Amino acid sequence: MAQWNALVDAALARLEARSLLRATRPIALAPPLAAPGTFAGPGPWDRAGVEIRLDRDTLYQWLAEGGETCEQEEKLDGNLILFSGNDYMGLSSHPAVREAAVKAAQEYGMGPRGSALICGYTTYHKLVEESLAELKKKEDCLLCPTGFSANMAVMTALGSISSLLAVGRKPAEDERIAIFSDALNHASIIDGIRLLERQQEALVFVYKHCDMSHLDFLLSSCSIEKKVVVTDRQVINEVFMFFLFSMDGDFAPFPELVKLRRKYGFLLVIDDAHGTLVCGENGGGAAELFECENDIDICVGSLSKGVGCQGGFIACRFVLKCS
Repeated sequence: MAQWNALVDAALARLEARSLLRATRPIALAPPLAAPGTFAGPGPWDRAGVEIRLDRDTLYQWLAEGGETCEQEEKLDGNLILFSGNDYMGLSSHPAVREAAVKAAQEYGMGPRGSALICGYTTYHKLVEESLAELKKKEDCLLCPTGFSANMAVMTALGSISSLLAVGRKPAEDERIAIFSDALNHASIIDGIRLLERQQEALVFVYKHCDMSHLDFLLSSCSIEKKVVVTDRQVINEVFMFFLFSMDGDFAPFPELVKLRRKYGFLLVIDDAHGTLVCGENGGGAAELFECENDIDICVGSLSKGVGCQGGFIACRFVLKCS
C-alpha cells in the first residue's frame, strides 16, 4: 500500500503542477430531501418490470428460433414474464421510485445541463455518491453514466499513472502495469485493458477462470512491480475481481484472492455490479457477504441492475477518486 500511495501522490502532484487537477463542486437545486422510506421487499407492483407483451408473429418467431413448438398456438396471447433482466429487486417499477422520478422531472426538468465539471453536478448527485460510499464502506464515490463507463474509467485512470510518471514519453516495459485478468471478465474490463495495451501502458496476462493456482503462478513469474489482478479488471498493484460473474453466476474465490493480495501487495478492486443490493445483509454486495469490506480498495458497481435505475459508480478512498 505504501508504494501505491506514493504512485498516486506523485501522479496527482504532476497533474496539479500542470493545472490539470479538477474537482466537482455541487450546485444546489433544492432544499435537502425528506427522510427516505425503507424497502420491505418485492411486492405485487414488481411484475410491471418483468411483464411484457409481444405480437403473435414475434412470439412465434422467438419460439421457432429456440426450437420450440406449440400445438395450441391459438392459446398464446403474447403475454410473457422475462427472466433475463437485471432488475433483481423490482425497484424500477416501485411506486416510490416512480413518484420520485415524476416529481423530479416536473420540478427540475430533464438532461444533465452540462458535464459534472462544468454545471451538471448537483447536490442530488453528491447525496447519491455519499449514500453509495456508505453502502460500500468507502470514503467517497464517483458517479458514472453507465457501469460500462465506470469500468473503463477505472482502467484508464490507473493506467494513465504510468504515462504521467514517464514525463512525456511512453513508459518503458518495466514502468508499465501488469494486468492479470480472469478469463471470464466482463467486456467493459476487456475493452479497458485493450485500450491500455494500445497506449503501451500495460502488459496483460489472462488466468483461467477463478483458478487461483494459475494466477499465483503468473504473479510469481512476472517481474513488473505494478501488478493488477482483474476479475473484473484493473491496474497498478491491485486486483479487480468480479465477485459475482454475470454470465455464469458464480463468485470469485475471495478468500484465496485475499491471501494472494497479502502475498504480492496489490490493491484489490472488485466489480460488484450484480451483487449490489442483492448480496449481504444490508445489500452492500459480495464484499459484505464475504465480510471483507476492509480488504477492498476500489468497488465498481452498476445502478441499472439491483438498483433498478441507470448509471454506474466507483467507490474508493478519496485520494483514488481524485486520481
